[in-house]
Amino acid sequence: MTVDYHAQTVLLTGASSGIGAAFATALAARGSNLVIVARRAERLESMADELRRTTDSRIEVIPADLCHPTAAHDLHQAVADRGIQVTSLINNAGFGSFATFPGADPGQLTAEIAVHTTAPVQLTAAFLPQMVDAGNGFIINLASVSAYLPSPRMAVYSATKAFVLSFTESLWTELRGTGLTVFAVAPGATASNFTTGMGSDARVLTAGKLRTPEDVVTTALRHLERRSPGPTVIDGPLNQLSVFMSRFMSRRRNALMMARVFDPGRLPASQPAG
Repeated sequence: MTVDYHAQTVLLTGASSGIGAAFATALAARGSNLVIVARRAERLESMADELRRTTDSRIEVIPADLCHPTAAHDLHQAVADRGIQVTSLINNAGFGSFATFPGADPGQLTAEIAVHTTAPVQLTAAFLPQMVDAGNGFIINLASVSAYLPSPRMAVYSATKAFVLSFTESLWTELRGTGLTVFAVAPGATASNFTTGMGSDARVLTAGKLRTPEDVVTTALRHLERRSPGPTVIDGPLNQLSVFMSRFMSRRRNALMMARVFDPGRLPASQPAG
């Protein structure tokens, strides 16, 4: 499809770093206006100042913590108060924890569920009417390769990403013909601050070859610009291959395989993270 980036006002969550920051940079460079959202107000303001200096895009900053029950409602109200018409939405905000389920912090797991599932659903519901009215925008949801496979030590994370994948594929079907393009992008291991604060065992997540946030955004925008984008795109050939091969294995085999992949004991104790 032909994407008129200059006609877009994109609400982007999780914009302060990693894939979110890469989306903000790429979209502003293409002429889109942005409403950038994250918890870290200072980081958002710094990014906004840089984007305003280097592009002609309008950049609005709205700090928000999406784990709060009223976050989506409050964000929708804040956007309305500023007279902004959102045409596109990128549900990118997210974080993970790395521990066996019995050893995980229940409060953190609850926050993961809120940020990865509740917030995208509520934000999509809140902004969908105006996006349909605009009729030329997009909704991009951040899933993960973990959506396709169980992830021992990240059980809740992979479960929430499976929810995102299923939700997006259903939404893609329902919104065909509205002018909105809807899909999920599924990254694998990416060079970002994702594992910060997860503990030393999480270095197993960054032990292999990493994609960059810019790689993920390039994959997403190329998919967006296709003539007929499908409901999902997986970032990177190796990630695509791993998901493809998993379809020929039983769920038991996949679970046991991922338990070995995510086992911190498989790495030398002296190997640095990343």
